[in-house]
Amino acid sequence: MPSGQAIVRHAEERDRDAVLNVLLGAYSQYETTLEPDRWTQYKESIVEAVDAATTKARLVAELDGRLVGSVFIYDSSEAAYGAPQLEIHNPIIRLLGVLPSARGSGIATALIRESVRVIKEWGADTLHLHTSDMMDSAVRLYERLGFERAYDKEFHNGAVLVKSYRLKLSDTALLNV
Repeated sequence: MPSGQAIVRHAEERDRDAVLNVLLGAYSQYETTLEPDRWTQYKESIVEAVDAATTKARLVAELDGRLVGSVFIYDSSEAAYGAPQLEIHNPIIRLLGVLPSARGSGIATALIRESVRVIKEWGADTLHLHTSDMMDSAVRLYERLGFERAYDKEFHNGAVLVKSYRLKLSDTALLNV
């Protein structure tokens, strides 16, 4: 179990490989859940996202001197997914990932909290994200932090319902900690 306090900061170019390792490590648990072709596509989308020019901000979390978590922030659904039809014109977080060895240390919450700080500085009033039932522990975290379902922004990816959540920044206590 990690012992220190997480440090969340903006990612730097030198963090690229560590971010990729964190995300692949964090999401590898779905390799056995997804069909092999689906896992390959998912893994490729993670790799592409690490270098995507559409990402407005990349945050990382360090614990005990090691990069253990990451999250990406986008301006809109078009930037995040190439999906302008979702009509989300507020920031979206994607690829929130924490290495399995660092889970339970508050890393994901710290990354979301810093995402909220960043987007408030941008003048945004709402934060969005998408997830699925496959990520049940993440769904529980989002709901505990005050995210509410945004049914009007959901879609299907094949047979999978991609659930949408939003957090109204004026209603969140995340920054009061």
